[in-house]
Amino acid sequence: MFGFTATAQVEKAPPRTEGEGPWPQLIIRGVTLINGNGAPPTGPVDIVVENNKISRVQTVGYPGVPIKQESRPKLKPGGKELDAEGMFLLPGFVDVHGHIGGEAQGADAEYVFKLWMAHGITTVRDPSAGNGLDWVLDQKKKSATNSIVAPRIFAYTAFGQGSEGPISNPEQARSWVRENAKKGADGIKFFGAPPAIMEAALEENKKLGLRAAAHHAQMAVAKWNVLHSARAGLTSMEHWYGLPEALFTDRTVQDYPADYNYNNEQHRFSEAGKLWEQAAPPYSEKWNRVMNELLELDFTLSPTFNIYEASRDLMRARTAEWHKDYTLPSLWEFYQPSKISHGSYWHYWGTEEEIAWKRNYQLWMTFVNEYKNRGGRVTAGSDSGFIFQLYGFAFIRELELLREAGFHPMEVIMAATLNGAEALGVADQLGSVEVGKLADFVIVEENPLANLKVLYGTGAIKLTEDNEVVRVGGVKYTIKDGIIYDAKALLDDVKTMVEKRKQDTEFELKQPGVE
Repeated sequence: MFGFTATAQVEKAPPRTEGEGPWPQLIIRGVTLINGNGAPPTGPVDIVVENNKISRVQTVGYPGVPIKQESRPKLKPGGKELDAEGMFLLPGFVDVHGHIGGEAQGADAEYVFKLWMAHGITTVRDPSAGNGLDWVLDQKKKSATNSIVAPRIFAYTAFGQGSEGPISNPEQARSWVRENAKKGADGIKFFGAPPAIMEAALEENKKLGLRAAAHHAQMAVAKWNVLHSARAGLTSMEHWYGLPEALFTDRTVQDYPADYNYNNEQHRFSEAGKLWEQAAPPYSEKWNRVMNELLELDFTLSPTFNIYEASRDLMRARTAEWHKDYTLPSLWEFYQPSKISHGSYWHYWGTEEEIAWKRNYQLWMTFVNEYKNRGGRVTAGSDSGFIFQLYGFAFIRELELLREAGFHPMEVIMAATLNGAEALGVADQLGSVEVGKLADFVIVEENPLANLKVLYGTGAIKLTEDNEVVRVGGVKYTIKDGIIYDAKALLDDVKTMVEKRKQDTEFELKQPGVE
């Protein structure tokens, strides 16, 4: 969510020792398929994978009726059968906003990758290449060959990253964009620049056939909002900055107090929580006009609802049950109130700030849900590593927040799978379970359409008929490129990493100001 530049690099992922496969043929038996294309669940289904491509999706019976074995696809010599009867299978999840750790957070690649994979995330767009483009491209290549445990990676370089000085004219912008493409980047992440520079960079990037995302930072948004970017060739926007500004009717800048200072994190985030109320109201003429133009431009919204959730309920984000076992000590310290750490804006966060942000969410979610209703593309992105949001867990929380915004559970799954693949330009390979596509799947023992919480690594709490409290769910298998990963084993690896770091630093997780 912040303006990343290449900094000291985090540790790369080690060689892969986890996962079974791939095999010449893999048959997943007896699942209920929840596809990413909006189709209702169907099952039991056998899914056949050959050489990492789906070769057959076959219905093999009816619910509650014994399956006739003679009607099922036959396993070839050297193949692998995975008995998933009674389980639910979804396409691999696509996190379109995933930063690969950070030095300030102390989060190395292995830690981040395993948290993602343990939650079924098999594809990630790294917006900003915060560890440097060469570093990200190295991890991307190793992920593509499955020599490390990692989702497939799309690298979007921060605009201007690696340039010798600031980009100050359109020709410099075009030159940087061309060089960025030559280096192998998949796209660009913008934070804003003078209009002529933004226009030149976006037009050049579009000519080269690359995609672009933008966080329209307040420092440049007054002269260049989401509509300007979309018209110039931006393919997706991150968060919501730049959208309310496009909806202004009686002003050109947000209502900044006289003592506002952008470098004061409490100022920045508390005032941002009042921004949607300054925009045109839902379904008004201006609101509809902006939405319709974005729809005509086939523009993608990547809201990342979860990353701001602490703004409306700090206690919930701060006390999430997974922090104890899965949040690194360094990451926990990074989250705490600070005048110098990005996103650590809890200088004195109170009721008034949270109420403003709750109203902010209502208006923001109304726009996003209606955009989806009118045929617009909405994706799922987490932006983890900030503001108490943890890799993997935060992506599942994003799905819950899309549900809160008004999405049907199947629309939520579509946002997390096929819509993300479309936004990245790879829907011909990923995003749904169809013949010819790659073998990226999520398998869970509980029905996520009934309760998205079963996708959390910590599962969901359930009371049995015997009055016993149990945990159910958690992804059981994550399959990427036909390789089967035990998702719970990956989480155990992360837990061990965290425990070791705590021992090394004699760390005890405490709430701030509490002895």
